Amino acid sequence: MTTNVLILCTHNSARSVLSEGMLNHLAKQLDRDVRAYSAGSAPSGRINPFALEALSRAGVDVDGYRSKSWDEFVGDDVPKMDIVITVCDSAAAEQCPYWPGSPVKVHWGYADPSNAQGGDEGKRLAFELTRQAIGYRMLQLLLLPIEELSHADLQEALQRISQS
Repeated sequence: MTTNVLILCTHNSARSVLSEGMLNHLAKQLDRDVRAYSAGSAPSGRINPFALEALSRAGVDVDGYRSKSWDEFVGDDVPKMDIVITVCDSAAAEQCPYWPGSPVKVHWGYADPSNAQGGDEGKRLAFELTRQAIGYRMLQLLLLPIEELSHADLQEALQRISQS
């Protein structure tokens, strides 16, 4: 059975998109039945081009990516989320909608690479470093025996990953 992971950031334009891309890419490489989605509480309506560039350079297919609201993942006709990860501090502090099935929730904060100094090259480097950091945690998630862990054990394992 597919493990569905929803990754949240306020604008769904950078960190959450990097996370969705890396988790899906790594899951496919490792033949894991995990599906990532991303969304924002106040989506910007556009994905940062540096995020798409960093993912593309890592071999991630970014076709069809778009900035979307977390409201798209609430309701009866949407995949049930097993894990919800916030990747920016402001999204972590917001009151999230009710997610059916009571998914495990964890915060894995990353600095916003959009705020990097040094012009385009500085931003490009910041996005690449953020992509690598996110990829490291997503790989750790995928190496967990997710299907065998209780809700509490999964919560604990994801919390440990947040400290890495």
